[in-house]
Formats: sequence, structure tokens, C-alpha cells
Amino acid sequence: MSAEPTRMVEADWQPLRELGFSDEALLEVGHVVALFNYYTRMADGFGLQLDPQTEEAARTGVPLQLPGDVAP
Repeated sequence: MSAEPTRMVEADWQPLRELGFSDEALLEVGHVVALFNYYTRMADGFGLQLDPQTEEAARTGVPLQLPGDVAP
């Protein structure tokens, strides 16, 4: 859906239908895909960069914590 949305056909949704996704759930999946595409294009278009803490979390897999949070 992201790379070639005009090539999507009903069969592309079948794996999710087999997992029990309803039409409404598939619509929600489509909205999530569209929003992520929108957000990344806006960020890229404006040249936004991640802050160092977020880059470190992405690199290490260690989640960000708010000040005062206690690690699990």
C-alpha cells in the first residue's frame, strides 16, 4: 500500500482477513499506513532530525524514559 497503492487488489487484504480483520479493521490499517506515510514525508520534507536521545534509543533498543520514571 505504501510503495504502490494503485496496484492494491482485494487479494492483498486476504492475509489480514484470514486473521479475522473486518472491513472496519482493514480501513483502520489503511489509515495507519497513510498517516505514517504522511508524517515521514512531512518530517523528511522539512529536514527534521531526531534528537540524540531518540537516536540512541533507536540504535540500542532501550526505550526512552521521562525524567523521574523508574526503569522496569
